[in-house]
Amino acid sequence: MTALAAPLRIALVGNPNCGKTSLFNQLTGARQKVANYAGVTVERKEGRLTLPSGRHVQVLDLPGAYSLEAASPDEEITRAVCLGELPGEVVPDLLVCVADATNLRLHLRFVLEIRRLGRPMLLVLNMMDDARRRGIRIDAHQLALELGIPVVEAVAVRRDGVRPLLAQLDGAPVEVPAAQAAPEDLHAEARRLLAATVVMPRDTDVRDDAIDSVLLHPVFGLVFLAATMFLMFQAVFSWAEPFMAGIETGIGALASVTTSTMPDGILKGLLVDGIFAGVGGVLVFLPQILILFFFILMLEESGYLPRAAFLLDHVMFKAGLTGRSFIPLLSSFACAIPGIMATRSIADPRDRFTTIMVAPLMTCSARLPVYTLLIAAFIPATTVWGLFNLQGLVLFALYAGGILSAMGVAWVMKRLRRDESEHALILELPSYRLPDWKSVALGVYERGSIFLKRVGGVILALTILMWFLATFPAPPAGATGPAIDYSFAGYLGHFLAPVFAPIGFNWQIAVALIPGMAAREVVVAALGTVYAIAGSEEIVAHQLGGLISAQWSLATALSLLVWFIFAPQCLSTLATVRRETGSWRQVGIMTVYLFGLAYLASFITFRLVEALT
Repeated sequence: MTALAAPLRIALVGNPNCGKTSLFNQLTGARQKVANYAGVTVERKEGRLTLPSGRHVQVLDLPGAYSLEAASPDEEITRAVCLGELPGEVVPDLLVCVADATNLRLHLRFVLEIRRLGRPMLLVLNMMDDARRRGIRIDAHQLALELGIPVVEAVAVRRDGVRPLLAQLDGAPVEVPAAQAAPEDLHAEARRLLAATVVMPRDTDVRDDAIDSVLLHPVFGLVFLAATMFLMFQAVFSWAEPFMAGIETGIGALASVTTSTMPDGILKGLLVDGIFAGVGGVLVFLPQILILFFFILMLEESGYLPRAAFLLDHVMFKAGLTGRSFIPLLSSFACAIPGIMATRSIADPRDRFTTIMVAPLMTCSARLPVYTLLIAAFIPATTVWGLFNLQGLVLFALYAGGILSAMGVAWVMKRLRRDESEHALILELPSYRLPDWKSVALGVYERGSIFLKRVGGVILALTILMWFLATFPAPPAGATGPAIDYSFAGYLGHFLAPVFAPIGFNWQIAVALIPGMAAREVVVAALGTVYAIAGSEEIVAHQLGGLISAQWSLATALSLLVWFIFAPQCLSTLATVRRETGSWRQVGIMTVYLFGLAYLASFITFRLVEALT
C-alpha cells in the first residue's frame, strides 16, 4: 500500500469582500480552528480537508488585503505569510488567490502583485453565478495563458461550486509560474487583461443600483437602518424567550436531581449555591447571544454593512468619527475586543484612537445577561401600541444610550484635539447577495462555542471563587446575622458599600462588580451566588429576578443598568487596548473616563428616579 503524500498547505489570499471566507468555510466546514498569530492580535484561521484522492490539505485563511504594500497589521500578516517571512509560520505550498468575478477591475491588480512574488499560485474566479447573471463573460482559459497560472471558476456558497478547485488541487503538481517581466504599472496591466479576457455589459449591477437607490437614500436609508437595528433588539428578547424558559427549566430540574439525595455539606453548597445558582444564571442567556450574532452575520453576509458605513459617514464625521468606524463599532456590539482589533482598517491614527476609546460604549453581548435580568425583573412584559414589546423597547433604549454616548465622547475628543480636517471615505460596495447559510451557521456555532467555553472556563472558576469568598470563614459562635455577613465577601462588600451608596448600590452589588471585572456576565453569577448563600438554599437562575425585584428599588435597578452602559467591567478589553495601542497611558485614560461617566450617570439616574417615585 502506497503511503499518501504529505499534506498540501495552501493559503487563501484576496481583497476584502471577495468571498474568501465563504470559500474557506465551504472547503473546511467545522474542521477549523481560530487562534491569533504569535505576538499579535490578528486572527488566524486554519482548517483541513481531504481531497477525493485521499490527500490531506491544510487551509490557511489569510486576512483580507488590498495590497502587499501593507498599511495595516492585517495586511502586514498577509504579506509576511506570502513572502515566507513570518517567524513560526510554515511557508504555504500554494497561494490560492481569490477574486470577485463581478469586480475584476479592482481585484486583478492584487492578483498581479501576488503573481510577482514568483511563488506557486492559482487564481479562483469566485461568484461566477453573479457574473453570469449580469452578462459578464470571462475567458478563463485565455486569462490563464496571459497570467501563466491555473485559473478556475467557483461559486463558494454552493457545495458543487468548489468542485473545479478541488479537482485542480487534486491534479497536477504545483508549479511556480513561468518567469515573465513584471509590469511596472499594475493598473495598466490589469486594464490590458480585462480588455483581452473580459466582456462586461456595464460597470455596475442593475439590481444593486435599484436597491441602493432606496437603502443609500439620505432619508429612507437611515429609516431602514434604524428599523433593522430596532428589529434586531426586539428579536433578542421576543425570539429568545421560549428557549430561555427551556434552559431555566432544565437547570432547575438538573439541580433538583443532582442535589436531592446529597447530604448537607460543603459539596452540596458548592453545587447549589455556586455552580447552579452562578453558572446557570449565565448559561440561560445563550439564546439571546446567538440571536444577536445571527443578525450581525446576516448583515455582513448580505453585503449591507459597507453601505451602512457609507450612509452614516457624514453623521459620524460630525461627531468626530468616520464611516470606517461603523464596522468596528458594530462588531463591538458582539464584543469590544474584535471591534477594537477591527480598527486596524482605519488609516488615520487619530480616527483609530477615537474609535478605540468609544468601542467599549457599544453594548456588547456580555452585558445582555445583566440587562435581561434587570429588565425582566423590573419592567413589565406588556405590549406598547399593540405591536412592540416594552422590555424590548427598554433594551433598545440601552443600546441607543451606548451609541449616543459614544458619539458624544467622540465629539468632545474631536473638539479637544481641534480637528477641523476634511476627509474622503473610499469604500468598496460589494454586490448584494443572499447570505451564505453555511457561513452564518458556522459563525453562530463558533460564537456559541466561545461563550460556552467562557461559561465552562473563566466564569465557572470565578463563580467557584465567589462561592468560596461568600462561604468562608464560618460565622463566629453566637453570631446573629446571616452567615455571609461574616465571610470574606461580606466584609469586602460592606467595606465598599459607602463608595457605591450614593448611586443606590447595596453591598451585594458592590461585591458582585469585582469578579465582573474579568467578564461582565459574571456579575449575574456572582449575584446568584451571594443571594443563594444569604437566603434561599434552592435559588437557581430563574429565581434570582424575583428575589432582587422584591429587595431592590426601581431606582437601584435603573442605576445599575445605566452603570453598565459605561463601566469598563472587562480586563480583557483593557488588555486588548494595551496591545493595539502599545500604551498604558491610553488604557488609563479609557479606564478613568469610563468609570467617571458610569458613576456620574448612575448618580443622576438614581437621584432622579428616587425623586420621581
